[in-house]
Amino acid sequence: MNDDVRNIVLGVVAAAISAALGWLARTYLWKRRLRRKQAFFGLPDNSESLLVVNREAGGPELTVMRFDVFALLELAALIKDCGAHAQVVAHDAAQQGFGERTEFCVGGPSSNRRMAAHLHSLLPGIQVNTDAEPGPDRGAFQIGSERYLLEPGKGEYVILARLIAGQERGTRPVFLFCGQRAITNQAATRYLARNHERLARKHGGNSFVLLLKVVNSHAYGPDVVELVADVTPAAQTPLPTPVPARNSHRAS
Repeated sequence: MNDDVRNIVLGVVAAAISAALGWLARTYLWKRRLRRKQAFFGLPDNSESLLVVNREAGGPELTVMRFDVFALLELAALIKDCGAHAQVVAHDAAQQGFGERTEFCVGGPSSNRRMAAHLHSLLPGIQVNTDAEPGPDRGAFQIGSERYLLEPGKGEYVILARLIAGQERGTRPVFLFCGQRAITNQAATRYLARNHERLARKHGGNSFVLLLKVVNSHAYGPDVVELVADVTPAAQTPLPTPVPARNSHRAS
């Protein structure tokens, strides 16, 4: 074997080794990124999860609004990327506890009984105005001492929460997407899909409750979303019980 052939062989071998090392490095990084994503969502390989769907407010029991369907599609893609499976369950048929399977619950308490139960049990510091009659307070959020009114098409709020009930190892999270309108639910799921790595770095495996604002949805749809605040402490602290007004009239 002359020097030219030897150099060619050595070059091919070096290129093959470099390609193999590069492939191994990319595979390692991809798997590490996948494991972190699975840990954040509580979705290991071949695990089961729940997609709890609401109904259109004022509509038939199993009618889901178009934007809520889009939200479910966003979540289904996340679940598939984790190598997990999803079971779609109607809000009034999910009669089970939480923590055994990751749950994604979509819709406000007026159209989703499961969401109403979660807010009552896990986030007692949040109240949502569910009045059916039109009015300035319809759909308003009360979070601690702050109140957030609905401005349809201009400024709409949605709660994005990742909650862990209990400290037992292996407890799966519950994700809540509680918006003032259906389009805000889709905005929250899209925000989660785009920012889950940053949220995982910031919050780790802990619970968090974020208040998001969807800006000018008439023009931008669910794409322009602002983080208003991390409201975790206020959302987990029960609201004070209103003191009934005393009758100041004296008997004559």
